[in-house]
Amino acid sequence: MQSTILIIDDEKKLCSLLARIIELEGYRVLQANTGKEGLKIIAQEDVLVVISDVKLPDINGVALVKQIKEKKPYIEVINLTAFGTIQDGVLAIKNGAFDYITKGDDNDKILPLLSKAVDKANLQLRVYQLENQIVKKHGFDAIIGQSKSICLAIDLARKVSVTDATVLLLGETGTGKEIFSQAIHYNSNRKKQNFVAVNCSAFGKELLESELFGHKAGAFTGALKDKKRLFEEADGGTLFLDEIGEMNIDLQANLLRVIETGQFIKVGDTKTQKINVRIIAATNRNLEEQIEKGNFREDLFYRLSVFRITLPSLNERKEDIALLAKYYLKEFAKKTNQQITSMDPSFISRLETHKWKGNIRELKNLIERSVIMCEAEILTPDLLPLDFYGEHDSSSPYNLASVEKNHIIKMLHYTKGNKTEAARLLDIGLTTLYRKIDEYQLM
Repeated sequence: MQSTILIIDDEKKLCSLLARIIELEGYRVLQANTGKEGLKIIAQEDVLVVISDVKLPDINGVALVKQIKEKKPYIEVINLTAFGTIQDGVLAIKNGAFDYITKGDDNDKILPLLSKAVDKANLQLRVYQLENQIVKKHGFDAIIGQSKSICLAIDLARKVSVTDATVLLLGETGTGKEIFSQAIHYNSNRKKQNFVAVNCSAFGKELLESELFGHKAGAFTGALKDKKRLFEEADGGTLFLDEIGEMNIDLQANLLRVIETGQFIKVGDTKTQKINVRIIAATNRNLEEQIEKGNFREDLFYRLSVFRITLPSLNERKEDIALLAKYYLKEFAKKTNQQITSMDPSFISRLETHKWKGNIRELKNLIERSVIMCEAEILTPDLLPLDFYGEHDSSSPYNLASVEKNHIIKMLHYTKGNKTEAARLLDIGLTTLYRKIDEYQLM
């Protein structure tokens, strides 16, 4: 595929001549005579390199570099000028220009310079596309739901993401606290740096302290060399502390010191190290109750809860269940290479009336299980575990009528609605099939 080059110069004859020279090298060349026209082309075309005159009728070409970089940071810009100055050259490079050369010298320089600029722009474009894929995967668009409660939580998270404020995410287990923390990180100015997550309940005090701060050689048995850990890995980025309510109270003092001073000490060391890390913490515990019991520091609580967001449970956002279920159905059907395209209305109805103790995590696991067990093109209630049905529930998948109903549903889907063929496969009369369809309200 040809690389696209844009030339911006108000001297039309020179612009056309330069365009012809570059075209002969195999590039696709576009032309503009003003900065405004050039920016319009950049917005519409996949331009890799811009060659711009410094003196344009509507804008200085050096200032134009900054505008181009703001729109598409991977584009490289080469400034051309008839009367070069050191001051303009310095400013051009500061604004992000690839190079700044004087007209007249450009005949010998421009093609080798252009080749280098194209190589660099192509590399930067790949990085830019990869970063955008990561943001899309972990950004706010990855949070599924249209309910009022989840939209409110997303709105709050969007607002705080552009700041460096410490965030405390509250909510039941399985409500998506890590997904929210990633979205906040990847929509912040720290998104190009590391996002590091740790579950505080997974380690004892000594091990968690070493995991967070690292250690010096000889700090404890087995510490054979200096080791960097999570705070250093997250420097410039974000550290997500999940289940912060489980952290040992003595270790909480060390965390408080890091938040207040931006410094920490490795285990076994005496020297402090500076760190620039944004903290996002999460818990399913009531920290105010833990403070009263003496299990959590009040000063740390107020440091962590600069901005609090409470994530709704799945039971508080029933209208999102069908959306989530369809998303996970598509994901697991693709993963298991199965042609499962939909869910029976009664299957969805069961999901919407269920009491979700494990929230989204439980729903995700249930859909994965249902997909694995499904042998048709639709998820039906008979795939649901027994705890989805009451003891005397006549719609239980183990009730004879329910078994019959679900079998008829499967046959109708298998025959793509051909009732004559379905009746033949079921070995019943067509009249009987119509009666059963009416009885079970399948149409």
